[in-house]
Amino acid sequence: MKGISEYLDLHSTALSLRSKRNKVLASNIANAATPHFKARDIDFDAEMRKVQRDGPLRTTNEKHFPVLAKGNGKEMLYRQPLTASKDGNTVEMNVEQMEFSENVMRYQTSLTFLNNRITGLLSAIRGE
Repeated sequence: MKGISEYLDLHSTALSLRSKRNKVLASNIANAATPHFKARDIDFDAEMRKVQRDGPLRTTNEKHFPVLAKGNGKEMLYRQPLTASKDGNTVEMNVEQMEFSENVMRYQTSLTFLNNRITGLLSAIRGE
């Protein structure tokens, strides 16, 4: 089964990372009116390169928490605002909404690729 998991691993990792990024972007949008809130984001490309280079961490005990990639905890970045706000909040709704929409479309694309891979495997198993 290791071969099948490797066949699906890239797209499933991309889905997990896109889902995590959606949560971060949604948090930014939800805190748009919170004074001194700093908008955060994930560098998707850098995180995927880490996973491809180092592989996902494997848990050795059921009490361990799985993580996407080896890192020093700095995968979350602060977004630099285009225009400064008076209350110290760095959330810019137009930027956050655009990033969120793009991430959702890319999530759907990754999901489509994963579904196509699974459909191909099922066809091969059935001998079609």
